[in-house]
Amino acid sequence: MLKRIATDQLRPGMYLHELCGSWMDHPFWRSRFVLKSLADIEKIRSSGISEVWINVEVGMDVDGGANETEVREEIERELEAAATAPSPLIDLPRSRDEQLAQARKLIGRSREAVTSMFAEARLGRAMDVGQGRRLVEEIAGSVMSNPGTLLSLARLKTQDTYTYLHSVAVCALMVSLGRQLGLSDAQVREAGLAGLMHDLGKAVMPPPVLNKPGRLTDEEFAIMRTHPERGHALLLEGGSAPPEVLDVCLHHHEKVDGSGYPYQLAGDQISLLAKMAAVCDVYDAITSDRPYKMGWDPGESLRRMAQWKGHFDPLVFQAFVKTVGIYPVGSLVRLHSGSLAVVIQQNPASLLTPKVKVFFSTKSNQRIVPEEIDLGSPWCKDKVMGCEPPDKWSFKDIDRLWAGEAARP
Repeated sequence: MLKRIATDQLRPGMYLHELCGSWMDHPFWRSRFVLKSLADIEKIRSSGISEVWINVEVGMDVDGGANETEVREEIERELEAAATAPSPLIDLPRSRDEQLAQARKLIGRSREAVTSMFAEARLGRAMDVGQGRRLVEEIAGSVMSNPGTLLSLARLKTQDTYTYLHSVAVCALMVSLGRQLGLSDAQVREAGLAGLMHDLGKAVMPPPVLNKPGRLTDEEFAIMRTHPERGHALLLEGGSAPPEVLDVCLHHHEKVDGSGYPYQLAGDQISLLAKMAAVCDVYDAITSDRPYKMGWDPGESLRRMAQWKGHFDPLVFQAFVKTVGIYPVGSLVRLHSGSLAVVIQQNPASLLTPKVKVFFSTKSNQRIVPEEIDLGSPWCKDKVMGCEPPDKWSFKDIDRLWAGEAARP
């Protein structure tokens, strides 16, 4: 049986099943092993992770904690509460295929622009955010006219494009989250620019460390943790970045409980935009494939992030859930009918009833002819029962099911 406990309850002899945090936050190559020493326990605690899952069937138990059912019910209640507020209705352009094609073209142009900016930084040239502002305008326009499309498509990256498209994705997420939080148009664009520039410091990280196809050593991890300060210095030298952008670049890895970096800021010491960037940065990182780690399913990622107490500002995270949907586009879900489906579009009137593409029957354990179903239709009797981990079913074409040709590398 699995049980979630606080890290201060860890003892040698326990079987660690999973760390309640992003793989970027902890120093272990694997997360399932018997804790044999106090040094390993201290390493977990010092990483800023406050809770873990243990398997009490193969390791030592402890009083307290919560079992899988209790945690799942708690998280579902929290996410459904966050999703109940209606989102603004926005006119969509012609068809999903056209939306995806437009978004793919914009992502291509954005990748080229961000690649150029990073190259300038590597050459030691002063950064001018003017080019970034023009790009933010285009990204903001796409997000406002095609909610969900650009956000979801920007999640699909290759090893070679990750660093650049991550900046584009965080920019788009910041714009969308800023609108959800009711920021002014000017503030939304500053948030987008901050998202675009937040990882500029990675441009001057040693390539063998930045592009390493595996877990970083402690020394390499320490080098990567300098990227917020390096990026802040580059923007400060350029002289054209507004204070909000400088702040986000420096503080997007801070956590509300004070366990982040580089300055261990806590609570209200962290600005709203930096709190927004913390959520957007982590969500895009953990849902994207990396050389050493497959990205988590979007819906499952939200459920895991909801468990990381002390990492994110609760109100900002609730707004983020409304931004991407309780079942984000690309999520694999199980329906009441026993079918499996992938989410293809949000329902602005109800985030609990998205449009899905059904493609697998768990009753017959085989593929069926794909069919699009609008769960928000008054004639639809089916409903989502929960997210499903794609690796449980070994599906290799989830992205192509919802994005079509736009999902190709």
